[in-house]
Amino acid sequence: MTPRSRTVARAVVYRIFYRLPVSLRRRLVRLAGPKYTVGAVTLVRDAEATGAGRLLLLRQPPGHSWSLPAGLLQRGEEPVVGAARELAEESGIRLSPDRLRPALPNALVHAQGWVDVVFETEVPASETELVVDGAEVFEAAWHPLDDLPRLSRATARLLGYYGIGPLADELSPGSRPEA
Repeated sequence: MTPRSRTVARAVVYRIFYRLPVSLRRRLVRLAGPKYTVGAVTLVRDAEATGAGRLLLLRQPPGHSWSLPAGLLQRGEEPVVGAARELAEESGIRLSPDRLRPALPNALVHAQGWVDVVFETEVPASETELVVDGAEVFEAAWHPLDDLPRLSRATARLLGYYGIGPLADELSPGSRPEA
């Protein structure tokens, strides 16, 4: 096909596409477009900590490493609402969504087909009761940022984007080479 005939064919396809009803066009775009799974993650810091600070981490099945409070969004759920819901479900910390602020960057797009929308908050650890169900979460605990336990691979990568943990030098925005 010559470049000219490709241009003409493309113009015809677009004319047909834009004459279709909006609902049909949306369905076609959804079928052809990339699909992502969207999750919400919360970085919860101890508001009373000194020095490097402390971060809330969870030990979940199979229990070999630690991760952040996180989970998939429900259909139509706002990311900040999902983050607050997952935080409550996994740690017992109940906060209004307006207590969570978007982290910078707020969304991380992973090559494997998922997106994490990340939020931050602080709570006083001494006044915060951590409650876990023993099934989805085995343990919730505060860990010093300069002495983190073994992290799941996904958690280590995510924290690295925020300059935290073993991958901080590799992934944090300030450590990336200039383009």
